[in-house]
Amino acid sequence: MNKGDEGGEDKEVVSLQTLSKKMDDFAKARNWEKYHSPRNLLLAMVGEVGELSEIFQWKGEVARGCPDWKEEEKVHLGEELSDVLLYLVRLSDACGVDLGKAALRKIELNAIKYPVPKKTDDHCVGDGEDSSSKINLNEEN
Repeated sequence: MNKGDEGGEDKEVVSLQTLSKKMDDFAKARNWEKYHSPRNLLLAMVGEVGELSEIFQWKGEVARGCPDWKEEEKVHLGEELSDVLLYLVRLSDACGVDLGKAALRKIELNAIKYPVPKKTDDHCVGDGEDSSSKINLNEEN
């Protein structure tokens, strides 16, 4: 894991590979691998998405950053988001999909499908014809 300096404080950068390894070790230590079929992992993830949805169910529109939320609500939100992420990482492993590479490819495909509008006030979905909108996500930053 890497440490990065962001905004004056150290924040741990966690990779998908780190999460994958930790989840694999966790399941092996408990002899749970036999239960971690793609179907079971998907259904478990859907259940967690339901729990995440319940958090927002009666809140109406929520401002970015959840500024009006109590600290314990944000902690609960983080836990449910984590559950969804961890099941997604585990599911991608069970299916033999490199989730990081698949996500980068999907962003590239979306950039082609939804090019940057030619006018700043044009918010319509593009037709995918503008090749200048393609972004290369394989380069290191």
